[in-house]
Amino acid sequence: MEIDKEKFKRSYPHLAREMESEDNKISVAPHRSDEETGGRSPSKKFEGYNPDIIDFVRRCDTEGQAEEIIEYLEKRREITHEYAAQIRKRLKEKGVRSFGSKKEDDYYLKQAGY
Repeated sequence: MEIDKEKFKRSYPHLAREMESEDNKISVAPHRSDEETGGRSPSKKFEGYNPDIIDFVRRCDTEGQAEEIIEYLEKRREITHEYAAQIRKRLKEKGVRSFGSKKEDDYYLKQAGY
């Protein structure tokens, strides 16, 4: 969303003044968790990685949840009808765990070593 600077100033005068003020600027240093080694560099293991339907299905507990994911991605045209049909067939015949073990909360953080 784009907004004209003058319109923003008229609509939010206090916020505009605060944003332009030098008093409220702070620097942000990288977080270091290990004092001895200076901390770890952020993992690049999943950099640029975009989860696919299988990743989402592996987070499901039930076939119903998996079906909702398939339906949603199909409706948004992120997967084709043909691929959705293949996934549904496998889901129905072999179950939700046939796509792999369940991905728990913080799966990607744990895999990256955090």
